[in-house]
Amino acid sequence: MNYRNLARLTLIALAIGLVGTSGDLAAQESPAPASPLDEFEHVYISEDDPSAASLEPRAKAQIEAATAALDVFHDFKFVDRYQQSGIDFTHRPTDDGLANYAMVHYDHGNGVALADVDGDDLYDLYLVSQFGGNGLFRSLGNGKYEDITERAGVGLGDRISIAAAFGDIDNDGDPDLFVTSVRTGNVLMENDVTGKFKDISAAAGVAHVGHSSGAVFFDYDRDGLLDLFVTNVGVYTQNVQGREGYYVGMEDAFSGHLKPERYERSILYRNLGGNRFADVSEQTGLVESGWNGDATMMDFNRDGFPDLYVPNMQGDDSYWENQGGKRFVERTAEFFPKTSWGAMGVKAFDYDNDGLMDLLTTDMHSDMADPVEQERYKLKSRVELAWSDEQLQGGANNIFGNSFYRQVEPGKFEEISDQVGVENYWPWGVSADDINADGWNDVIIVSSMNYPYHYHPNTLLLNNAGKKFIESEFLLGIEPRVHGMILRPWFPVDCAGGPSVHRVCAESGKTGKLLVWGALGSRTSAIFDLDDDGDLDILLGEFNAQPQLLISNLTEQKKINYLKVRLRGTRSNRDAIGARVTVVAGDRSYVKINDGKSGYLAHSTVPLYFGLGEATKVDRIEVEWPSGAKQTVAQVPGINRMLDVVEPQE
Repeated sequence: MNYRNLARLTLIALAIGLVGTSGDLAAQESPAPASPLDEFEHVYISEDDPSAASLEPRAKAQIEAATAALDVFHDFKFVDRYQQSGIDFTHRPTDDGLANYAMVHYDHGNGVALADVDGDDLYDLYLVSQFGGNGLFRSLGNGKYEDITERAGVGLGDRISIAAAFGDIDNDGDPDLFVTSVRTGNVLMENDVTGKFKDISAAAGVAHVGHSSGAVFFDYDRDGLLDLFVTNVGVYTQNVQGREGYYVGMEDAFSGHLKPERYERSILYRNLGGNRFADVSEQTGLVESGWNGDATMMDFNRDGFPDLYVPNMQGDDSYWENQGGKRFVERTAEFFPKTSWGAMGVKAFDYDNDGLMDLLTTDMHSDMADPVEQERYKLKSRVELAWSDEQLQGGANNIFGNSFYRQVEPGKFEEISDQVGVENYWPWGVSADDINADGWNDVIIVSSMNYPYHYHPNTLLLNNAGKKFIESEFLLGIEPRVHGMILRPWFPVDCAGGPSVHRVCAESGKTGKLLVWGALGSRTSAIFDLDDDGDLDILLGEFNAQPQLLISNLTEQKKINYLKVRLRGTRSNRDAIGARVTVVAGDRSYVKINDGKSGYLAHSTVPLYFGLGEATKVDRIEVEWPSGAKQTVAQVPGINRMLDVVEPQE
């Protein structure tokens, strides 16, 4: 099926309201005509996109291969229920990520975050946009939501927002909200317990103005207060403002890593109490100047103090070891001698149920350096053909593709990405959880680009009993997208002024009003039980489009066994970020870390989910709290429920 046929499907969807146009055409500098689909000639980047044409045979091949190879349950599907959810939200990027498409870092940002903002035991969604403001949607239960953005005061329509993180900074029982932005000031908002927020950024000391990206709440010094690590990419914009006040990107933005004057240090903020923070980056030795899009915390050496792994999207990653909550020491080469050169997303989890946390990083920029044919999507990129060693700043210690580090013993890792099958193409964020409730953590890697590139499907990896991951996005209905739509209207342009008006005018030779179509593409993800039916669903944050709410029908296809564990710290931070939980069921143990890391540019506070496979009871639960306290819950009151575990006071 070529682009034109797919476009016809999308036009039908537009006509019946499946794809909204509000905020798309109207977002341009000139007002949208009354009937844009009638007045504009439709232009597609490629008449016969090889990726689009290959979706059907790829689906057939994957289903045949996965069905033969998988020993785990896979007879269930995901269906996008966005239209039924009550959510009305469209991500809007800056012009540098849209009509102008410049090779800058604006196409990275549209985070998502989850938390129960009003204390009703339902988990609400915060969706981030660069233009037009963000959205907070309150859960009504059963996958239904209402828009409470204005009432909550969290729209931030004056910011170029990138990512969001929820965390209870004052231990008062409600999640507060931190949002990063590009040169419009980061924002910290305090929750008043009812789900209304107040901007306390300036007083708190966290209103940094720069090229911020990811945000991670964690308690690095174990004093019971959540600290904050904010990643800054580096200077990639000029002092020139475009439409709606965004700062226009530099033409050589992707050479910024070669120019020390453009480095922009990431920031470690220590929580001082009383809603005040202090920048302790230099004091603690955590001076991180890579082009950092995100980060994750994990106590890799099991000394009780959380460490940081910080991907570098244009160079070497950094592993910062926490030394007693006093200082951080960079020890990357000792533990991770080769790291992905263009790392974007990162997630630590136990893939083989040995109790040791493994680490997956996705490498986006290596693939952007060396476009490849479809048959090479699963191979490491050959960027040495495209970039010099000088541009790489030395590539001998890099992996050009995704990295998967299996922890073979405490503090010792081996890189096995190809052996376990986690290589893919154009990857962004990564989330991990047990989507088929069999006791093994599965993975979704959002994988895409948009205009002016072709469509590329997201990657869903089912864990085949800790031996290998099996691609299953077509098998489980993640791909193709709802109604087969891989395109949407991207931007209008009037070529009456000739080919100099826009590159599309020159490339197409057209002289009238054009409606340019571009490929849909996801950027971030979060896995949680959206409709509270016991199985895990998937939220996908889309670039220049509505999110996908992929609802699983697993519980309709099979009786599953699971346990949700919700932690409340007393001596520890109330969110219990950093806690290690072990669920023991018969002869099997399942370990998860409450790291808050739900996906790329996403930090959420949701219960831990344990699929139990065939086990019908849990023998005990062991919790290692961030404070250092250890607790055993010996009497577990049944499964297939939420279990609240409160840290002992003494």
